[in-house]
Amino acid sequence: MCLGRTVIAPRLEIDLDAIAHNARTLVDLLAPKGIRVTGVSKAALGSPGVASAMLRGGVTGLGESRVENLARLRTAGIVALLTLIRSPMMSQVDRVVRDADVSLNTEALVLDALSATAVRWRTTHAVILMVELGDLREGVAAEDVVDLARTVGQRPGLTLAGLGTNLACQNGITPDQHKMDELSRLVEQVEAACGVDLSIVSGGNSANLDWAMATRDVGRINELRLGESILLGTEALHRRVIDGLRTDAFTLVAEVIEAREKPVQPWGVGAQSAFGERSRRTGVGTVRQAILALGRQDVDTGGLTPPNGITILGASSDHLVVDAGDHAVSVGDEVAFQLDYGALTTAMTSPSAVKVERSAAPVNARPPPGSGVDVA
Repeated sequence: MCLGRTVIAPRLEIDLDAIAHNARTLVDLLAPKGIRVTGVSKAALGSPGVASAMLRGGVTGLGESRVENLARLRTAGIVALLTLIRSPMMSQVDRVVRDADVSLNTEALVLDALSATAVRWRTTHAVILMVELGDLREGVAAEDVVDLARTVGQRPGLTLAGLGTNLACQNGITPDQHKMDELSRLVEQVEAACGVDLSIVSGGNSANLDWAMATRDVGRINELRLGESILLGTEALHRRVIDGLRTDAFTLVAEVIEAREKPVQPWGVGAQSAFGERSRRTGVGTVRQAILALGRQDVDTGGLTPPNGITILGASSDHLVVDAGDHAVSVGDEVAFQLDYGALTTAMTSPSAVKVERSAAPVNARPPPGSGVDVA
């Protein structure tokens, strides 16, 4: 807990050195396996500072799910291979070709639009076809991927850079050896059918780390798209802390606006709260209750971890109510929270939470020599 007063709260404090450390640790762990890392900065809303920290840590490129964030990185002068990791919207194909070097795709109509745009701009856009392996989010059926891959090379302005898959994000399906072997087999089939060498085989995200570190055979997998593990230091299947990684890259700080002794239990005729919930408070007596100027409009409060000895009692749009326990909390004091991935994404998109980045190193960074991926 931080005591004292500041003029900026709530604020999200971002330790860029912690992010660079996590990126470097993961890059070094995966390099002996022949797997490179694309740093996914989408949870940080395309922050150039966060992106630069990832590059400083040795990632070979950056992934973003929104083309607006890619444009932000371009405008900031970030020099890296930029990949759009969400299927492009038809309404944004011009911006995709302009700001993304590579995009993940599943739809023939979108490929047609990307091709026409690339031809009009006299450029080449690289494509990774995503394969459905069971998590039921994006992806072409395995039996259809060869046919779609054949058509990519027939579209002017496009080049087939590789295949990829996404697991665990939608339905929690584990990226295990069987799934990765299946992706490797599909790569071999596409290369044989299309007469190409695929330079990118993107096996997945931070949920793949348990598999990647345990397997003796990565097959054709040579890239992972890592966001949560770099930003929060945790793997994405069970949210365990990864050995050697820091978990303090992001801290959300809020100010106390009321501190009073209050009864544990509300009184009166009970009904629903503003969010359609009913009180679940337990216990008797009184608590040292504090209210913080932070609410569900700012962050997913269910993803916040308070300091030891402080318990979150509830939250509305603009108020977070806590039991301060034995902490002598006063009005104007600050309380610092750790965040899970859901809380981080919402705090980053909240205009009310001021973002404060700090680093002992220069924030401008370029990828290390020789780390680029040839997708032309």
